[in-house]
Amino acid sequence: MKLLKYLFFLILIVVIGGAIYFGTQDGKFDVTETKVINAPASLIFKNVNDFNNWESWGPWMAKDPDINISYAEKTAGEGSSYSWTSDVMEVGNGSMTTLKVIPNKEIEQTITFNSPIGDSNSDVKWSFEPTENPAQTTVSWGMKGEQSLLEKVFMAFADEDMERSIKTMFQEGLTNLDGVVTKEMQLYNINADGVSEYGGGYYMYNTTAAKTEEVGLKMGPLMGQVMGFMQQNNIKQAGDPFTIYNQVDAAQNSVIFSAAIPVKEKINTPQGSPVLSGYMEPVTAVKVTLKGDYKNLAEAYAKGQQYVAQNGYKPHPSAKMFEVYATDPGLVPNPAEWITEIYIPIIKPVVPLID
Repeated sequence: MKLLKYLFFLILIVVIGGAIYFGTQDGKFDVTETKVINAPASLIFKNVNDFNNWESWGPWMAKDPDINISYAEKTAGEGSSYSWTSDVMEVGNGSMTTLKVIPNKEIEQTITFNSPIGDSNSDVKWSFEPTENPAQTTVSWGMKGEQSLLEKVFMAFADEDMERSIKTMFQEGLTNLDGVVTKEMQLYNINADGVSEYGGGYYMYNTTAAKTEEVGLKMGPLMGQVMGFMQQNNIKQAGDPFTIYNQVDAAQNSVIFSAAIPVKEKINTPQGSPVLSGYMEPVTAVKVTLKGDYKNLAEAYAKGQQYVAQNGYKPHPSAKMFEVYATDPGLVPNPAEWITEIYIPIIKPVVPLID
Protein backbone atom coordinates (compact mmCIF):
# COMPACT_ATOMS: atom_id res chain seq x y z
CA MET A 1 0.00 0.00 0.00
CA LYS A 2 2.87 2.35 0.90
CA LEU A 3 4.52 1.49 -2.43
CA LEU A 4 1.40 2.57 -4.33
CA LYS A 5 1.28 5.76 -2.31
CA TYR A 6 4.92 6.58 -3.13
CA LEU A 7 4.31 5.72 -6.78
CA PHE A 8 1.33 8.07 -6.88
CA PHE A 9 3.37 10.93 -5.38
CA LEU A 10 6.21 10.22 -7.81
CA ILE A 11 3.86 10.41 -10.80
CA LEU A 12 2.29 13.56 -9.38
CA ILE A 13 5.73 15.16 -8.99
CA VAL A 14 6.63 14.23 -12.58
CA VAL A 15 3.35 15.65 -13.89
CA ILE A 16 3.68 18.88 -11.91
CA GLY A 17 7.32 19.20 -12.88
CA GLY A 18 6.49 18.59 -16.55
CA ALA A 19 3.69 21.13 -16.41
CA ILE A 20 6.01 23.70 -14.85
CA TYR A 21 8.72 22.95 -17.42
CA PHE A 22 6.52 23.12 -20.47
CA GLY A 23 4.53 26.01 -19.06
CA THR A 24 7.66 28.14 -18.79
CA GLN A 25 8.75 27.42 -22.40
CA ASP A 26 8.27 30.21 -24.92
CA GLY A 27 5.33 29.11 -27.07
CA LYS A 28 4.97 32.25 -29.17
CA PHE A 29 5.10 31.91 -32.94
CA ASP A 30 4.79 34.24 -35.94
CA VAL A 31 4.88 32.62 -39.38
CA THR A 32 4.24 34.02 -42.86
CA GLU A 33 4.59 32.20 -46.16
CA THR A 34 4.51 33.97 -49.54
CA LYS A 35 4.00 32.78 -53.11
CA VAL A 36 3.66 34.55 -56.47
CA ILE A 37 0.61 33.14 -58.27
CA ASN A 38 -0.07 33.71 -61.96
CA ALA A 39 -3.58 35.04 -61.46
CA PRO A 40 -5.13 38.45 -60.74
CA ALA A 41 -5.55 39.44 -57.08
CA SER A 42 -9.33 39.67 -57.29
CA LEU A 43 -9.65 36.07 -58.48
CA ILE A 44 -7.43 34.65 -55.71
CA PHE A 45 -9.12 36.82 -53.09
CA LYS A 46 -12.54 35.59 -54.18
CA ASN A 47 -11.41 31.98 -53.70
CA VAL A 48 -9.84 32.51 -50.27
CA ASN A 49 -12.65 34.75 -49.00
CA ASP A 50 -15.21 31.92 -49.18
CA PHE A 51 -14.60 29.03 -46.76
CA ASN A 52 -16.52 26.70 -49.09
CA ASN A 53 -13.47 26.74 -51.38
CA TRP A 54 -10.93 25.77 -48.71
CA GLU A 55 -11.67 22.05 -49.03
CA SER A 56 -10.20 22.08 -52.55
CA TRP A 57 -6.76 23.40 -51.49
CA GLY A 58 -6.50 23.23 -47.68
CA PRO A 59 -3.32 21.30 -46.73
CA TRP A 60 -4.99 19.55 -43.78
CA MET A 61 -7.18 17.57 -46.20
CA ALA A 62 -4.12 15.49 -47.12
CA LYS A 63 -3.42 14.80 -43.43
CA ASP A 64 -6.98 13.68 -42.76
CA PRO A 65 -9.23 12.93 -45.76
CA ASP A 66 -11.98 12.01 -43.26
CA ILE A 67 -11.99 15.42 -41.55
CA ASN A 68 -15.53 16.51 -40.62
CA ILE A 69 -16.25 20.13 -41.64
CA SER A 70 -19.29 22.20 -40.64
CA TYR A 71 -20.11 25.54 -42.25
CA ALA A 72 -21.96 28.46 -40.73
CA GLU A 73 -24.84 30.08 -42.60
CA LYS A 74 -22.39 32.74 -43.80
CA THR A 75 -19.23 31.37 -45.44
CA ALA A 76 -17.76 34.48 -47.13
CA GLY A 77 -16.77 37.94 -45.94
CA GLU A 78 -16.73 39.46 -42.46
CA GLY A 79 -18.48 37.31 -39.87
CA SER A 80 -18.20 34.10 -41.90
CA SER A 81 -16.95 30.95 -40.18
CA TYR A 82 -16.54 27.21 -40.24
CA SER A 83 -15.44 24.49 -37.82
CA TRP A 84 -13.92 21.02 -38.02
CA THR A 85 -13.28 17.88 -36.03
CA SER A 86 -10.60 15.29 -36.70
CA ASP A 87 -9.18 12.20 -35.04
CA VAL A 88 -5.74 13.06 -36.40
CA MET A 89 -3.70 14.81 -33.69
CA GLU A 90 -2.00 17.20 -36.14
CA VAL A 91 -5.38 18.46 -37.35
CA GLY A 92 -7.46 18.23 -34.16
CA ASN A 93 -10.66 20.19 -33.59
CA GLY A 94 -11.19 23.89 -34.12
CA SER A 95 -12.91 26.76 -35.86
CA MET A 96 -12.08 29.84 -37.91
CA THR A 97 -13.85 33.18 -38.24
CA THR A 98 -13.22 36.07 -40.64
CA LEU A 99 -12.96 39.37 -38.75
CA LYS A 100 -12.03 41.93 -41.40
CA VAL A 101 -11.98 42.09 -45.18
CA ILE A 102 -10.48 44.64 -47.55
CA PRO A 103 -11.67 43.37 -50.95
CA ASN A 104 -8.85 42.08 -53.17
CA LYS A 105 -6.23 43.23 -50.64
CA GLU A 106 -6.45 41.74 -47.14
CA ILE A 107 -8.32 39.23 -44.98
CA GLU A 108 -7.97 39.02 -41.18
CA GLN A 109 -9.19 35.93 -39.32
CA THR A 110 -9.00 34.24 -35.95
CA ILE A 111 -8.45 30.50 -35.55
CA THR A 112 -9.29 28.52 -32.42
CA PHE A 113 -7.89 25.07 -31.62
CA ASN A 114 -9.87 23.03 -29.10
CA SER A 115 -8.13 20.63 -26.71
CA PRO A 116 -9.18 18.67 -23.58
CA ILE A 117 -7.42 21.21 -21.35
CA GLY A 118 -8.62 24.37 -23.06
CA ASP A 119 -8.61 26.41 -26.26
CA SER A 120 -5.87 28.42 -27.96
CA ASN A 121 -6.49 31.35 -30.29
CA SER A 122 -4.25 32.67 -33.06
CA ASP A 123 -4.44 35.50 -35.57
CA VAL A 124 -4.46 34.69 -39.28
CA LYS A 125 -3.78 37.23 -42.02
CA TRP A 126 -3.88 37.11 -45.81
CA SER A 127 -2.58 39.76 -48.20
CA PHE A 128 -2.91 39.94 -51.99
CA GLU A 129 -0.45 42.31 -53.68
CA PRO A 130 -0.40 42.77 -57.48
CA THR A 131 3.05 42.63 -59.05
CA GLU A 132 4.24 44.77 -61.97
CA ASN A 133 2.48 42.17 -64.11
CA PRO A 134 -1.29 42.61 -63.48
CA ALA A 135 -1.76 38.92 -64.21
CA GLN A 136 0.39 37.98 -61.18
CA THR A 137 -0.22 38.36 -57.46
CA THR A 138 2.03 38.01 -54.41
CA VAL A 139 -0.05 36.07 -51.89
CA SER A 140 0.98 36.03 -48.22
CA TRP A 141 -0.56 33.73 -45.59
CA GLY A 142 0.45 34.27 -41.98
CA MET A 143 -0.43 33.13 -38.48
CA LYS A 144 0.61 34.57 -35.12
CA GLY A 145 -0.16 33.35 -31.62
CA GLU A 146 0.98 31.32 -28.63
CA GLN A 147 0.82 27.58 -28.08
CA SER A 148 -1.34 26.08 -25.37
CA LEU A 149 0.30 23.84 -22.76
CA LEU A 150 -0.92 20.70 -24.57
CA GLU A 151 0.47 21.99 -27.87
CA LYS A 152 3.85 22.65 -26.24
CA VAL A 153 3.94 19.09 -24.93
CA PHE A 154 2.90 17.64 -28.30
CA MET A 155 5.38 19.73 -30.31
CA ALA A 156 8.21 18.75 -27.91
CA PHE A 157 7.97 15.21 -29.25
CA ALA A 158 7.16 16.11 -32.87
CA ASP A 159 9.64 15.95 -35.76
CA GLU A 160 9.24 19.70 -36.43
CA ASP A 161 8.75 22.68 -34.14
CA MET A 162 5.54 24.73 -34.32
CA GLU A 163 6.81 27.35 -36.76
CA ARG A 164 8.36 24.81 -39.11
CA SER A 165 5.16 22.76 -39.03
CA ILE A 166 3.02 25.80 -39.91
CA LYS A 167 5.46 26.87 -42.64
CA THR A 168 5.29 23.43 -44.26
CA MET A 169 1.50 23.42 -44.11
CA PHE A 170 1.16 26.95 -45.52
CA GLN A 171 3.62 26.18 -48.33
CA GLU A 172 1.52 23.17 -49.31
CA GLY A 173 -1.68 25.22 -49.07
CA LEU A 174 -0.38 28.03 -51.29
CA THR A 175 0.87 25.52 -53.86
CA ASN A 176 -2.55 23.83 -53.83
CA LEU A 177 -4.29 27.21 -54.13
CA ASP A 178 -2.09 28.06 -57.13
CA GLY A 179 -3.13 24.82 -58.82
CA VAL A 180 -6.83 25.32 -58.11
CA VAL A 181 -6.88 28.92 -59.41
CA THR A 182 -4.84 28.02 -62.49
CA LYS A 183 -7.21 25.16 -63.31
CA GLU A 184 -10.21 27.45 -62.80
CA MET A 185 -8.80 29.99 -65.28
CA GLN A 186 -8.29 27.28 -67.91
CA LEU A 187 -11.95 26.23 -68.07
CA TYR A 188 -13.66 27.05 -71.35
CA ASN A 189 -16.72 26.23 -73.42
CA ILE A 190 -17.40 26.59 -77.16
CA ASN A 191 -20.90 26.63 -78.60
CA ALA A 192 -21.98 26.90 -82.23
CA ASP A 193 -25.08 29.07 -81.90
CA GLY A 194 -26.21 28.77 -85.52
CA VAL A 195 -27.04 31.38 -88.15
CA SER A 196 -27.31 34.97 -86.93
CA GLU A 197 -28.12 38.33 -88.50
CA TYR A 198 -25.52 40.94 -87.54
CA GLY A 199 -26.77 44.51 -87.96
CA GLY A 200 -23.46 46.15 -88.93
CA GLY A 201 -22.87 49.87 -88.51
CA TYR A 202 -20.13 52.48 -88.19
CA TYR A 203 -16.94 51.93 -86.21
CA MET A 204 -13.54 53.44 -85.44
CA TYR A 205 -10.56 51.23 -86.20
CA ASN A 206 -6.81 50.80 -86.56
CA THR A 207 -5.16 48.15 -88.73
CA THR A 208 -1.91 46.20 -88.57
CA ALA A 209 -0.29 42.99 -89.79
CA ALA A 210 1.03 40.25 -87.52
CA LYS A 211 2.00 36.63 -87.26
CA THR A 212 -0.95 34.60 -86.06
CA GLU A 213 0.62 33.98 -82.65
CA GLU A 214 1.28 37.75 -82.23
CA VAL A 215 -2.31 38.89 -82.67
CA GLY A 216 -3.03 38.76 -78.93
CA LEU A 217 0.08 40.81 -78.12
CA LYS A 218 -0.73 43.51 -80.69
CA MET A 219 -4.46 43.62 -80.07
CA GLY A 220 -4.29 45.43 -76.71
CA PRO A 221 -2.11 48.39 -77.81
CA LEU A 222 -4.05 48.72 -81.06
CA MET A 223 -7.40 48.79 -79.26
CA GLY A 224 -5.90 51.24 -76.78
CA GLN A 225 -5.03 53.63 -79.61
CA VAL A 226 -8.59 53.54 -80.90
CA MET A 227 -10.03 54.07 -77.42
CA GLY A 228 -7.60 56.90 -76.72
CA PHE A 229 -8.53 58.65 -79.97
CA MET A 230 -12.22 58.39 -79.14
CA GLN A 231 -11.71 59.77 -75.62
CA GLN A 232 -9.61 62.69 -76.87
CA ASN A 233 -12.28 63.60 -79.40
CA ASN A 234 -15.26 62.90 -77.12
CA ILE A 235 -16.58 60.14 -79.39
CA LYS A 236 -19.02 57.84 -77.63
CA GLN A 237 -18.76 54.07 -77.87
CA ALA A 238 -21.89 52.39 -79.28
CA GLY A 239 -21.22 48.72 -78.62
CA ASP A 240 -18.68 46.07 -77.68
CA PRO A 241 -15.18 46.22 -79.21
CA PHE A 242 -14.44 43.77 -82.02
CA THR A 243 -11.72 42.59 -84.36
CA ILE A 244 -12.04 42.25 -88.15
CA TYR A 245 -9.78 39.75 -89.91
CA ASN A 246 -9.21 41.48 -93.25
CA GLN A 247 -6.80 38.90 -94.64
CA VAL A 248 -5.68 35.53 -93.33
CA ASP A 249 -2.70 33.75 -94.93
CA ALA A 250 -2.51 30.27 -93.42
CA ALA A 251 0.53 29.34 -95.52
CA GLN A 252 2.54 32.29 -94.21
CA ASN A 253 0.97 32.11 -90.74
CA SER A 254 0.12 35.81 -90.99
CA VAL A 255 -2.94 37.99 -90.69
CA ILE A 256 -3.99 41.59 -91.35
CA PHE A 257 -6.55 42.65 -88.78
CA SER A 258 -8.34 45.74 -87.51
CA ALA A 259 -9.14 46.55 -83.88
CA ALA A 260 -12.49 48.33 -83.90
CA ILE A 261 -15.01 50.04 -81.62
CA PRO A 262 -18.62 50.73 -82.75
CA VAL A 263 -19.89 54.33 -82.99
CA LYS A 264 -23.30 55.75 -83.86
CA GLU A 265 -22.30 57.68 -86.97
CA LYS A 266 -19.55 58.24 -89.51
CA ILE A 267 -16.61 60.17 -88.06
CA ASN A 268 -14.29 62.26 -90.23
CA THR A 269 -10.72 61.81 -88.97
CA PRO A 270 -7.76 64.15 -89.59
CA GLN A 271 -5.46 63.40 -92.50
CA GLY A 272 -2.67 61.04 -91.46
CA SER A 273 -4.55 59.72 -88.43
CA PRO A 274 -3.85 56.01 -87.75
CA VAL A 275 -7.40 55.73 -86.42
CA LEU A 276 -10.04 55.75 -89.16
CA SER A 277 -13.79 55.45 -89.51
CA GLY A 278 -15.37 52.48 -91.26
CA TYR A 279 -18.73 50.90 -91.95
CA MET A 280 -19.81 47.25 -91.83
CA GLU A 281 -22.76 46.16 -93.94
CA PRO A 282 -25.37 43.98 -92.23
CA VAL A 283 -24.37 40.37 -92.69
CA THR A 284 -25.66 36.85 -92.23
CA ALA A 285 -23.15 34.76 -90.32
CA VAL A 286 -22.65 31.57 -88.39
CA LYS A 287 -22.17 32.64 -84.79
CA VAL A 288 -19.95 30.77 -82.34
CA THR A 289 -19.62 31.75 -78.67
CA LEU A 290 -16.44 31.11 -76.73
CA LYS A 291 -16.58 31.36 -72.96
CA GLY A 292 -12.98 31.25 -71.83
CA ASP A 293 -9.47 32.47 -72.53
CA TYR A 294 -8.67 33.96 -75.94
CA LYS A 295 -6.05 31.24 -76.43
CA ASN A 296 -8.97 28.96 -77.29
CA LEU A 297 -10.09 31.11 -80.24
CA ALA A 298 -8.42 28.87 -82.84
CA GLU A 299 -10.48 25.92 -81.63
CA ALA A 300 -13.63 28.08 -81.65
CA TYR A 301 -13.02 29.14 -85.26
CA ALA A 302 -12.40 25.52 -86.25
CA LYS A 303 -15.73 24.53 -84.70
CA GLY A 304 -17.42 27.38 -86.57
CA GLN A 305 -15.92 26.32 -89.90
CA GLN A 306 -16.98 22.75 -89.18
CA TYR A 307 -20.52 23.93 -88.53
CA VAL A 308 -20.53 25.82 -91.86
CA ALA A 309 -19.37 22.75 -93.78
CA GLN A 310 -21.68 20.28 -92.02
CA ASN A 311 -24.75 22.43 -92.74
CA GLY A 312 -23.86 23.09 -96.38
CA TYR A 313 -23.49 26.86 -96.04
CA LYS A 314 -21.36 28.81 -98.51
CA PRO A 315 -18.78 31.30 -97.14
CA HIS A 316 -19.48 34.91 -98.09
CA PRO A 317 -17.14 35.94 -100.94
CA SER A 318 -16.23 39.39 -99.57
CA ALA A 319 -17.44 39.84 -95.98
CA LYS A 320 -14.71 39.29 -93.39
CA MET A 321 -14.74 37.15 -90.26
CA PHE A 322 -14.88 39.13 -87.03
CA GLU A 323 -15.09 38.57 -83.27
CA VAL A 324 -16.90 40.67 -80.66
CA TYR A 325 -15.64 40.95 -77.07
CA ALA A 326 -18.69 40.90 -74.80
CA THR A 327 -16.60 41.15 -71.61
CA ASP A 328 -13.80 43.52 -70.60
CA PRO A 329 -10.80 41.64 -69.12
CA GLY A 330 -10.10 44.73 -67.01
CA LEU A 331 -13.44 44.25 -65.27
CA VAL A 332 -13.63 40.44 -65.44
CA PRO A 333 -10.28 39.09 -64.20
CA ASN A 334 -11.03 35.39 -64.63
CA PRO A 335 -10.32 34.32 -68.26
CA ALA A 336 -12.76 31.44 -67.82
CA GLU A 337 -15.56 34.04 -67.72
CA TRP A 338 -14.55 35.99 -70.84
CA ILE A 339 -17.17 35.83 -73.59
CA THR A 340 -16.20 36.22 -77.24
CA GLU A 341 -18.72 36.05 -80.08
CA ILE A 342 -17.28 34.85 -83.40
CA TYR A 343 -19.03 35.61 -86.69
CA ILE A 344 -18.23 33.71 -89.90
CA PRO A 345 -20.11 35.42 -92.77
CA ILE A 346 -22.05 33.16 -95.15
CA ILE A 347 -24.31 33.63 -98.14
CA LYS A 348 -27.79 33.92 -96.75
CA PRO A 349 -29.53 30.55 -97.00
CA VAL A 350 -32.45 30.43 -99.40
CA VAL A 351 -35.65 29.45 -97.65
CA PRO A 352 -37.74 27.27 -99.99
CA LEU A 353 -41.27 28.42 -100.72
CA ILE A 354 -44.06 26.29 -99.39
CA ASP A 355 -46.87 25.66 -101.87
